[in-house]
Amino acid sequence: MGAVLDFFISGGNKNVTMPNRMNCELNTRAERSGNMGTHRQRKTLCRPDALNAIDSLRLHCPEYLMEAGEVAVYMFFVCVFATLLQHPASPVRSFIVGALFLRALMGLAMGATVIAIVMSPWGKQSGGHFNPAMTFAFYRLGKVRHWDALFYATAQFAGAIGGVAIARYALLGAPGHDAVRYAVTKPGAYGSPVAFIAELTISFILMITVLFLSNHGTLARYTPYFVGALYATFITFETPLSGMSMNPARTFGSAFHASYWHALWIYFLAPQLGMLGAAEVFLHVRRGVGPYCAKLHHANDKGCIFLHSDSQQSGARRSHS
Repeated sequence: MGAVLDFFISGGNKNVTMPNRMNCELNTRAERSGNMGTHRQRKTLCRPDALNAIDSLRLHCPEYLMEAGEVAVYMFFVCVFATLLQHPASPVRSFIVGALFLRALMGLAMGATVIAIVMSPWGKQSGGHFNPAMTFAFYRLGKVRHWDALFYATAQFAGAIGGVAIARYALLGAPGHDAVRYAVTKPGAYGSPVAFIAELTISFILMITVLFLSNHGTLARYTPYFVGALYATFITFETPLSGMSMNPARTFGSAFHASYWHALWIYFLAPQLGMLGAAEVFLHVRRGVGPYCAKLHHANDKGCIFLHSDSQQSGARRSHS
């Protein structure tokens, strides 16, 4: 299975060095074993093929569930805020003057949601991707094992469907109203070509921002806030072009419940190409030196299932001593 992924996404450079002042706990995690309540240290192997599918599920299932939960939370609030701002029966809608103001409110709400998710205990441990395009970009960079990438993507799609389902139930079907339509993403007035270019561009900007900031010794800890600001900005200004997705799972979750499949290929292809392009630019600028980790937030004491070189591991251990 790893060979199949490598065919489409060439393997990343493993000769990476650790940026200064990053505090990601590398490759070890206390793991409860048996009924005696004892703990043992599980060291993560640094070879992409070190874990098979069963071992990956057994050891990394918590992270997969966290990613599913993060996407579910994101999609739940997408539907909640879209319903609050767009549903004809919403008391908030009468106070909104103009489409730009509506998108700005939606952008602020979702930008804050993104920051909260990445900074949550789940986001700190799983990496806070909640986006298969980002996960596969980190796979290209050699930071994610192939089974982890596949299970992450599966969890992300499942979480997106589940999040919309929860919102649908909690809001008594209101997100299904024609004015909301489960917040589906679709090309704007300029058509599919412009929507494709727009999605590719904003996805590139998001990923390149994540890579350079999260690998900057001083600014790394602020990465979640920059990501949230980008979400707010893109929702405010880019939404008329493509609906602002950057995330295949996000689009699929809404489309699944709305039974709306028009131009779905845009939201599967453009974000992935944009983020893979950002990964290539990042490697080119750094002369082949890959990123430190696949987490958006490093400065925490949560376990890390991602790949690091031996030099990174020893450096991280010294930083904790």
